[in-house]
Amino acid sequence: MWPCLLLALALLGTVPASHPAPRQLQGGPAGETAQPRYTVVVRKLRTYAGAQDYCQNVYQGQLASVHSSARNQELQKLAKTYNIFISPWIGAVTSRRAGKWESYWEDSSPWNYANWAPTQPLHIVTTCTTLSVRDGLWRSHFCFQLRPFICQY
Repeated sequence: MWPCLLLALALLGTVPASHPAPRQLQGGPAGETAQPRYTVVVRKLRTYAGAQDYCQNVYQGQLASVHSSARNQELQKLAKTYNIFISPWIGAVTSRRAGKWESYWEDSSPWNYANWAPTQPLHIVTTCTTLSVRDGLWRSHFCFQLRPFICQY
């Protein structure tokens, strides 16, 4: 009985589990760094800022940025393998900058690809971005929501 209970609690994120095994993603297109990029899905629920801090403190990395359809699909598939049902944070923010709405990657990489759902991103207040596990599209959400997230390092 105890192993089943511990497994159930770990799946709910209430029991600290060892860090998930990172996945090495394939080399990306122009605009991405040439070094190997490791990616891990974290099931712990965090605000966007909390997720970014976790990626930095635990993996010395950042929330994942996406620069191609292939990488977007790879991250979506990876999130599905972790049985994530809530769309996880990725490293994009939309905010008003210099008088206009702009989306940008927190890791300062170029904004050379986007996969927004229709009517997205929202241009109301600063929002943070999730990757839908179901359809692979990005959606804006309030940054204080608690969600799983994807780190890259």
